[in-house]
Amino acid sequence: MFTVSGKTIKYDRPWTHPDTGVQYPANWLRLTSAAEKQAVGLVEVTTPAADVYDQRFYWGVNNPKQLDDATDDDGNTTTGLKTQWKAKQNEIAASLLAPSDWRIIKAKETGTNIPSAWKTYRAAVRTACNTRQTEIDNCSDVAALKELLFGSAQIQQTDDDGNGVVDADGNAVMIANPNLATSWPDEPS
Repeated sequence: MFTVSGKTIKYDRPWTHPDTGVQYPANWLRLTSAAEKQAVGLVEVTTPAADVYDQRFYWGVNNPKQLDDATDDDGNTTTGLKTQWKAKQNEIAASLLAPSDWRIIKAKETGTNIPSAWKTYRAAVRTACNTRQTEIDNCSDVAALKELLFGSAQIQQTDDDGNGVVDADGNAVMIANPNLATSWPDEPS
């Protein structure tokens, strides 16, 4: 986002320069260099990190969405994040299984055996889905759910007091994030 003479200019929207009256097309910000933007008086405005939030999990800064399903006094149920993300795991599992469905159908139609690697893979997908759904159910808050599904693969190791561990050169000691969801299996080669 940019400003010029107190006017906010956003990406992918046409705009008119408040001082000169020159009209710019919606793609102008994306197609111009920093020097060209500065030449017309645009100043880039960055969003402070404190104002950034993940809309999949939060309504706004420090305003998490509902974690569990809830039913009001009138019997209306609002679906919580856990139910939504468990359904997403089913969709992912289905998308992982779909490319190999033809192998199962072919084996059944022709009376041949299903290759064991594919049987193992398909069973592993279903197991991973079930495990991931249990992990989602076990999340105690929205931050834990977000970390489970989208946390960094590596995190800094901490000591007993919660301080970050560093090596002799002052570099952070990184470990695998133990708070991530079970991985989906790799398709057989």
